[in-house]
Amino acid sequence: MPGTRTSQQWWEETRKEPARLLAWLLDQYRGEATAAGRIEALRDAHAQGDAKARRILTVIAAQERQHAQWVGGLLRARGLEPVVQDKAERYWEQPLAAIQDLESGCAVGAHAERMRLARIEVIASDPEAPEDVRAVFRRILPQERFHERAFRTLAGATALEATRGAHELGRTALGLSP
Repeated sequence: MPGTRTSQQWWEETRKEPARLLAWLLDQYRGEATAAGRIEALRDAHAQGDAKARRILTVIAAQERQHAQWVGGLLRARGLEPVVQDKAERYWEQPLAAIQDLESGCAVGAHAERMRLARIEVIASDPEAPEDVRAVFRRILPQERFHERAFRTLAGATALEATRGAHELGRTALGLSP
């Protein structure tokens, strides 16, 4: 694995190579499409008695599906049919293992969304990014900010701290620095 990179460095490398950009868009599609199911599973397993958490997690899952549709449009514009490809997850193994309850599940979500926001902010503000990609991620950005904030609030400080190590292991597997 190469050394760690910032989101800015990662994006500059990715957007310059068409094949790498397409591979990343396919990964994005898979990530968005599968996120909805993970969030609904968290809701169904741990938020039965919490109407507010159930409502928030349902909204987030629906928005993740919408993001998959938007990214799917980017793939179709490039001649690819969006499909969820089976692929080893480099990030999720440790964070998912840290989930014990609603709070820890939301903490895992908050960490992942914060990491994702760093990438989305770079893409949305990059004047050299393909315009359609930048436009889609500008639409996604405010919803992802909501996701991170909602997850963080539902998690609480104790769960955020308890899951930080699992997130760091996942981020290291991606080769990303803060």
